Amino acid sequence: MTDRSYGRSDDQLRPVTMVPGFMPYAEGSCLIEMGDTKVICTATVEDSVPRWMKGSGKGWVTAEYSMLPRSSPERISREVNRGRPSGRTQEIQRLIGRSLRAITDMAALGERSVLIDCDVLQADGGTRTASITGAFVALQEALTKVGEGKASSLVDSVAAISVGIVADRPVLDLDYSEDSTAQVDMNVVMTGAGKLVEVQGTAEQGTFERAELDALMDLATTGIATLTAEQERALGAPEQE
Repeated sequence: MTDRSYGRSDDQLRPVTMVPGFMPYAEGSCLIEMGDTKVICTATVEDSVPRWMKGSGKGWVTAEYSMLPRSSPERISREVNRGRPSGRTQEIQRLIGRSLRAITDMAALGERSVLIDCDVLQADGGTRTASITGAFVALQEALTKVGEGKASSLVDSVAAISVGIVADRPVLDLDYSEDSTAQVDMNVVMTGAGKLVEVQGTAEQGTFERAELDALMDLATTGIATLTAEQERALGAPEQE
């Protein structure tokens, strides 16, 4: 018997849905839902690069992340009213950007920039990992639309998932109730080929063993393989009208 959301076992993801082409004006977009976490990811392609990259012949991929005011039980103030993004927001933006650049051949992209926007509609844990996973779908869709073979500048896919130790059990894809009580909380970013991009792991209560780390990495590898298959399915699906 399980006490996890959706009646899932410790090694199961929440229900996952990816809808490409969700935002008709964007070159690429994806609505990703992982349980009750919902994020809209869009990709905008511009024929320019940051000033410090001009003349390099290389492109750039960067990201912005935001949570809508009522994406959580209590209203979140818009960061624009504070004058600057919070430390958490900046960290997540950089993580999304690094993750996508890891699988993009910037020379093949040419002097173009791809701007990724990840807007959280509803948060129930795992918003940064859902953002990375959905952003890849938006990125590939955008580069395919640009044409000129620019989709080939993607050398692999990338996805991310959370894992953790909750009530002394290693579990996959934490929702908020699990994340808020986890003894260990970890986010793993991995390519479709199984190469690691980033691992963020913290013992929230005390310490944890190497064997527990290995168990968490095994769970993450399995979960990301499933997400990669979902990305492939979504990118093969017709766009929304």
